[in-house]
Amino acid sequence: MQGIVVIKCGGSTMDQLPDSFFQAIAGLQAQGKEIVIVHGGGPAINSMLDRVQITPQFVDGLRVTCEDTLRVVEMVLCGSINKALVKRLTEAGAKAWGVSGIDGQTLLATKTPKPLGWVGEIKQADTTIPKAILGQGYVPVIAPLSVSEDGTETFNVNADVAAGVIAAALSAEKLIMVTDVPGIMQPQPDGTKAVVPATSAEEIQEMIRAEIITGGMIPKVQAALDALGQGVEQVVICRGIADDLLGVCAGQAVGTIVRMNVNYA
Repeated sequence: MQGIVVIKCGGSTMDQLPDSFFQAIAGLQAQGKEIVIVHGGGPAINSMLDRVQITPQFVDGLRVTCEDTLRVVEMVLCGSINKALVKRLTEAGAKAWGVSGIDGQTLLATKTPKPLGWVGEIKQADTTIPKAILGQGYVPVIAPLSVSEDGTETFNVNADVAAGVIAAALSAEKLIMVTDVPGIMQPQPDGTKAVVPATSAEEIQEMIRAEIITGGMIPKVQAALDALGQGVEQVVICRGIADDLLGVCAGQAVGTIVRMNVNYA
């Protein structure tokens, strides 16, 4: 098996990921597939913020990060969430190694001019550490924190964006965005919703304007388009179950496939 697959695990799905999902990753790794995991941790961060009496705030699906919030984010993402994922992968038979974007300046960022506090805009991804971990036969499990070029400042970064940047820097063949929904959902005339099987940059912008894509799905699809624009071959938004993961890696039509143009062949 050839090519790197980057899997982004959303914080909202973390507790819902079944053992079989991690066993599927272990199986792929055993077959020679190189896998990188980038994770979020929103609900766990919110829970800890509640415990320390800080009210979470969001703008367009992005977390506003004050200094106190940043300390909580760093503690939860680099600590409990990262190590919990490593532990579950290890229990499933995979070899995993947890790091963050701060380590080795893997994610270099500058503070965003948007009113989001200590949130970074990623300027560069250094793949030295992820490649070294892959080279030793491990799955890198990366927490989405970033650091300034001089190393003096830490920034929270959106996990979807981090996954897209890392996938592009690694020239990944696929970026799989694991969510708690089967893909991008489009309303139907009968009032139900159906998965959009494939879409393009132009169609995504239309769906954002029509408010079909809203909230946290907006940075997800924007990160997908950015990754495609930087050379990632394919982005898939799907559920965090073994069948979906294995299906995507086998080239099957699973979830929502995102490509730059409307030629889906």
